[in-house]
Amino acid sequence: MSGVSRPLIVANWKMNGLKTSLAGISTVCAAVRQGAAAECDLVICPPATLIAAAAEICARSPVALGGQSCHDRPRGAHTGDISAEMLRDAGAAFVIVGHSERRADHGETDATTRAKAGAAIRAGLVPIICIGETRAERDEGRALAVLDAQVANSVPSQADLAEVVVAYEPIWAIGAGATPTLGEVTVAHASIRAALSRILPRQGPIARLLYGGSVTASDAAGLAAIENVNGLLVGGASLDCSEFLAITTVYD
Repeated sequence: MSGVSRPLIVANWKMNGLKTSLAGISTVCAAVRQGAAAECDLVICPPATLIAAAAEICARSPVALGGQSCHDRPRGAHTGDISAEMLRDAGAAFVIVGHSERRADHGETDATTRAKAGAAIRAGLVPIICIGETRAERDEGRALAVLDAQVANSVPSQADLAEVVVAYEPIWAIGAGATPTLGEVTVAHASIRAALSRILPRQGPIARLLYGGSVTASDAAGLAAIENVNGLLVGGASLDCSEFLAITTVYD
């Protein structure tokens, strides 16, 4: 992983987690203090309602927090939305943008993702920019072309002003208990890395590239060992503290 900073593992809780889930964050933080995840950076993205309370817990550990989405404007008449600046003020350091569930549920596009990633950079957050192909696109042999276009259209031109994370999440694998073969992940990540090299400056650390899509403790080590896989975006498995902590040890 020459030129890449420490591996990154991100927990995406999605619309899960009640107040009692703060105990789970405390458990993760305590384990990290004792040496778990010593070789990687760790981010938990709980529902926005928990970020401020979780920030108090994480303030005494290396665990960082992230939001699951943001508006592209810093303020305004946008009922129900949260700006990147608000996430930062609540204690977040990262924000996921362009997740396939946002694209499917809310009609978000590459342009929307690009605008939100730019907003994150503006607010001092690290955007985790999600891209990925559908089952049909893969079956039709268009997966790499789709990924290339998503990189070109989703990563903002000012991305050289901040660290950027890109997460490859094949849409057909998310929540389905299925993952691509290690060979398919290798090819996809190599292609994404090449696409990123065409739009991001080459000096200094390069963007971290994560794999996401039904990651579990049983397949995490194999995925993490692939070249150009600089970390993992974990969904359902991150809701189980013991399984998530097992995943965080794959880079030890």
